[in-house]
Amino acid sequence: MTVTLADVAARARVSPATVSRVLNGNYPVAAATRERVLRAVDDLDYVLNGPASSLAAATSDLVGILVNDIADPFFGIMAGAAQTEIGGQEGTGRAGGEKLAVVCNTGGSPERELTYLTLLQRQRAAAVILTGGALEDPGHIAAMTTKLAKLADAGTRVVLCGRPPLPGSDAIVASLAFDNRGGGRRLTEHLLTLGHRRIGYVAGPLERTTTRHRLEGHLAALAAAGLGDPASSGAERGVGSGESHGEGRPGHEGQEEREGQEGHEEHGGHEGLIVHGPYSRRAGYEATLELLRRAPDLTAVVAANDTVALGACAAVRDQGLRIPEDVSVAGFDDLPFSVDATPALTTVRLPLHEAGARAGRLAMGTETPPPGGIATITAELMARASTAPPRATEGRGRAD
Repeated sequence: MTVTLADVAARARVSPATVSRVLNGNYPVAAATRERVLRAVDDLDYVLNGPASSLAAATSDLVGILVNDIADPFFGIMAGAAQTEIGGQEGTGRAGGEKLAVVCNTGGSPERELTYLTLLQRQRAAAVILTGGALEDPGHIAAMTTKLAKLADAGTRVVLCGRPPLPGSDAIVASLAFDNRGGGRRLTEHLLTLGHRRIGYVAGPLERTTTRHRLEGHLAALAAAGLGDPASSGAERGVGSGESHGEGRPGHEGQEEREGQEGHEEHGGHEGLIVHGPYSRRAGYEATLELLRRAPDLTAVVAANDTVALGACAAVRDQGLRIPEDVSVAGFDDLPFSVDATPALTTVRLPLHEAGARAGRLAMGTETPPPGGIATITAELMARASTAPPRATEGRGRAD
């Protein structure tokens, strides 16, 4: 015999409406009452009819988490933390107000991002979390604004994590934006304080907010030291493929390991010491070789993220140079492997786990949105062994 909602209510000595509130998690219920209802659910082995419930309610029990590359720790850490908050803490084995989190891997494709949002809209998703930087393309921005407005109108809670606010959109519950500019500036200021003046920069792919903001911070630090013009950061736009860190462009999915220098574009500013490429180790390796070719007197390389920095380190060593004695190398994000690199990588720490968990709570409605719906998450400099004061380039030693 099928157990009904009324059976659970009778067992728990509450009204059917109270049982519904406990199971949907959409209304505050006293802790003792909630525990009594959940015990009745367990005793009777009651299973909520999800499809019927979603038809009767505005939304379902589904939450979509959009990432550009789940294999990239940058996204995996945020998605995992969000999923824990959405699915409930371990130990109860009960389904009372939790949601089913589904990770959607876009591969950095703007078209795929919109497709997933459409699918989540059809499933009446309770919430959507979009992670990582955004594509700075007017057409895509307009399409995203329209799509997110439709989701919000249908009752879906939209949260941005590690992504700046969407201009002109009031559909966002909250935007948790990383201080990429501030982090980029602090990282370059660290190198300038050590005495570096010939600093190469391996930037991410063009037309991505993360790329632009980190590069703007780098250029601002150089300008403050009298070494460049920060206005040059957006002077040129080129073709660049962007993978790994999710900074993809249409038609380039799965091509992060491109041969040669196809994925690299030069920006104006600081004497040509900026090279663009994908967020991949291969791109970091090739771009660093190019920077060393352009400027043999280079004393430091700043990489767009930690994965790119690993490639930069390999390129420096393959040129017979030592880190940091001959060339200092720094990354960004403070991914788990950065502290175990040899030497330990100087980088900028973003609290990815904390941000993902907060996004999950905001998506579930269990945390109050920040004032104005926008919170800037601080980036912290992590100075480690891969950076040191520069040596005279004429007396550079060779790695044995």
